[in-house]
Formats: sequence, structure tokens, C-alpha cells
Amino acid sequence: MKYCKKCLQPDTRPNILFDEHGVCYACLYEESKASIDWDARFNELLNIAKNAKAEAKKRGNIYECVIGVSGGKDSTFQAVYAKEKLGLRPLLINCVPDEITQIGQHNIDNLNKLGFDIISIKPNPLVAKKLAKSTFYKRGNIVAASEYCLWASAYIMANKFNIPLIIQGENAALTLGTALKQKQSDDAFSVTALDTLRGFDIKELIDGIDGVSEDDMYFYSMPDLDEMKQKGIRAIFLQYYAKEWSQVLNADFSIARGIKGRMDDDLHDIGRFRRFTALDCDLQIANQMIKYLKFGFGFATDEACYDIREGRLGREDALWYVNEYDGLCGEKYIKIACDYLGISKDEFFRVVDGFVNKDLFYKDENGKWKPKFKVGQDFNIN
Repeated sequence: MKYCKKCLQPDTRPNILFDEHGVCYACLYEESKASIDWDARFNELLNIAKNAKAEAKKRGNIYECVIGVSGGKDSTFQAVYAKEKLGLRPLLINCVPDEITQIGQHNIDNLNKLGFDIISIKPNPLVAKKLAKSTFYKRGNIVAASEYCLWASAYIMANKFNIPLIIQGENAALTLGTALKQKQSDDAFSVTALDTLRGFDIKELIDGIDGVSEDDMYFYSMPDLDEMKQKGIRAIFLQYYAKEWSQVLNADFSIARGIKGRMDDDLHDIGRFRRFTALDCDLQIANQMIKYLKFGFGFATDEACYDIREGRLGREDALWYVNEYDGLCGEKYIKIACDYLGISKDEFFRVVDGFVNKDLFYKDENGKWKPKFKVGQDFNIN
């Protein structure tokens, strides 16, 4: 297990790339931003918007772009930026998570009040729950199937309504450095290279689940991308063009426009040190704990890396935040996950134990998983 020499990114992240000096590609991208001609990129974005307007008019379509939204900080930034800075008329698509939180519902309603048309897609909750339970047992991931729907919904609706432009937020190859499978470009059709979508197979996903057929999986499946391109539909990452894009700036921008965060939570219960992520679905909190036990990092690591790269924290200072919060999950959120899956807490942890990376963690005398590694220090796996 090796860490980036500049941030706290470990090489256990799937599809991560480091250069020959041990620096992750996300840090390299951050450094490269100083030499990017952002005015030229913004002008290119304005041309993309201009072409989308012209194409939508030619097609007799009042909507010029599609944006998938959760109502959180990033999607609120995307929607307002597209409308106010690019002059586009967006159609917002919200794939509603099963058992959406009150905060999540507030944030979607807030986007609507800001002056946007929104289509909400709520997949069959009986199917959603069966899929979540299946992927929990098969993959150690409660939300894997819902992420298919989350990604696919914007592409499905752009294809159905023949809307010429899809605007996604960030490219993980840039933000997280997962450049092994995905190009560091503006091409948002490349999301199919993500672990979330790559190799997606409906038959494999629903195998062994009683009462779920391929007919139930429409909103979980990406449309044919070649067909979309032939229709003249383009998909871009806004992050590639917007110099302003930043996790913290997006939050500040969106808070000023009415979104709410997890203000009543103890940060130790949510395993992160900022309150404006994972707002619409409580299952994501327990899922991040499982990810931590599988790979040795959770969402607090991501937050710390963003802060290091953007100059808000030094590497040594960031260590405290990661050590204090990463991988934690409050009893409240474990109970929510167990109740949703219809299993006991003992059964939940029996399954989780099977996915723990035993090279990185050991069980202490109290039966708790503890890291063998120290954050930020390379660790030799025997």
C-alpha cells in the first residue's frame, strides 16, 4: 500500500495511477491547472452551449441540455451555472433514491424553487431493495445497483427527449486520479469506463433474485451510446471547463442558494469532516464504512486530498482529519442499513467481515477491525 507523496491518496483505490515520482494523477492535474488557458476553455464551453441551443431549436425542443441532479452541492452548482452563466435551458433529472432523506427532498425542492423543471424517476422500491440486498451479499456494496440508475437516468432521458447536450459534473480521472480506465478529458460518455458501470451485465446483476426480471431494469441500463452520438447528442464534464469547480466552492455556492447539509450529525457518525456530501441517502454512510474496510480509505480521505491539493490543508495537518473520521459510521446509520436490508446487526457484520481486506486490517480483542497501516506511510503487505 503506497501513498501519493503530495496528498493522502492510497494506491488501493481502484484504477488509480501514480507517476514515476509517486505522485497521483489527481495531484498532477491540480498542478497542471495553473498552465491551462481557462479563458479558451470557457469560450469553447460557450460554443458548445451555443451549438446545443441551435440544435435544440432545430429539433423543436425547448430543453437544450440535461443535467442529472441529487440536489446536492455539485448538481446545484451545475444547474445554476448552466442556466445563468451559459444561458441554457436545462431539464433536470433526479433519480430518487429509495427512502430519500428529508434533507435530500428539501434540496430537490430547493432546486425546483430556483426555477428549474425537474423530472423525478423513482424506481420500483421492491426491486430496489432486492437489488441492494443482493449486491450487499455479492459485492459488499449496498448502493451499487442504485448507482447504475443514478448514472443512466440522465442519458436515458436525453436519448428519449432527443436533447442535444448532457452536462455531468466531475471527471473522476481528474478529481480522484482514476485515469487507468478513464481519460482525463471532457468526454462524459466515458463514465461507462468507471467501476460503477464498466462491465455492467443485467443478467449477472439480477441472477438469483426472485421476482426481478430484465423488464424491471430499464432505468438501471445505459442506452446505446453509439446511437446517441449518431443522434448528435454530446456529453461533457463541466469540471473540465469551469475553473471555479471545487468541492468547497460548490458547497459555498449552493449553501448561498438554499441547500441544507447534515448539520445535526456528529461528524464521527458520518465518517467525514464536511457536512454537504451524501445528503439524499443514508445508506451511503454505512457503505463508505464498508469501502474503508475493503480498500483502507473512506470519504474523509477524499475530503483531505481535495483540501491538500487546493491549499486549504498541509499534508501533515490533513492526517489528523483522516485519522479522526475516516471509516467511521454511527450506530444510527448501521441500524438504518440493517432495517433496510431486513437483516440483524450480527448478520450485517458477518457479511461485512467477509469483505474486509485482511492484509490491511486485524481484529482486536474486542472484535473491532483496526488498521495495520498508518495513514500517509507506505505499508508493505506481506
